[in-house]
Amino acid sequence: MVMGELALETEVLVIGSGPGGYAAAFRAADMGMEVTMGGHHGGYGGPARRGVSL
Repeated sequence: MVMGELALETEVLVIGSGPGGYAAAFRAADMGMEVTMGGHHGGYGGPARRGVSL
């Protein structure tokens, strides 16, 4: 299902908000880059933030 369109310009797009994506987004931001981050769990930090052990 397509709900609409979004046009967005960014320097870094991080797909996934788990521990790796979270760290990558923060590192890119620390380096002065404009970062957009997205995940499908409805929150940031992935399973680790919610206390789920892998």
